[in-house]
Amino acid sequence: MSSTHERRRRATIADLYAIPEERRRHELIDGEIVEKGAATGEHGGAQVKLASRLDGPFGRRPGGRWPGGWWFGTEIDIQFGEDVCRPDVVGWRRERVPERPRGIPVLIRPDWVCEILSTNKRNDLVRKKHIYHRHQVPHYWIVDPEQEMLTVHRWHPDGYLEVLAAVRGERVRAEPFEAIELPIGVLFGDEEDE
Repeated sequence: MSSTHERRRRATIADLYAIPEERRRHELIDGEIVEKGAATGEHGGAQVKLASRLDGPFGRRPGGRWPGGWWFGTEIDIQFGEDVCRPDVVGWRRERVPERPRGIPVLIRPDWVCEILSTNKRNDLVRKKHIYHRHQVPHYWIVDPEQEMLTVHRWHPDGYLEVLAAVRGERVRAEPFEAIELPIGVLFGDEEDE
């Protein structure tokens, strides 16, 4: 066979972490080191709004005025077998993970992942979705700033089921955070409720 048909060596987790930390905005997907695209203003705004909107009522111990019960993070390296993904926003249920996940990469499977579409849409909509499904992440959200849309998926053995799709102007109770109402427009620059 010619050299064009030779198999490329699969990158490893060691290869990923050989990239200097100050330059490492990469993921290891299917044996390939993939640089995460630069976040647009819309992407960054949606990420901050979603994380703060959920962390307030859920990012505490259960009980009291708010539902609580979750650990949240943004841009955390998480190992899924031989892959390392860096979801935009991620959460773990405290009932399953009593202490905040630690380390680089985090080795504990999350209970919820949200990707905010930007320049690497194919990775979020196909490649990473397959990884999350293979590792049984129960809930997978996609926020699309271009379409101003939230899509909520629930894990099923045959593939993720779309259980909700909502656009700016709608208010939803989206699993697994159905204890609060989420105005979709807040993710895309609308003012917070007074």
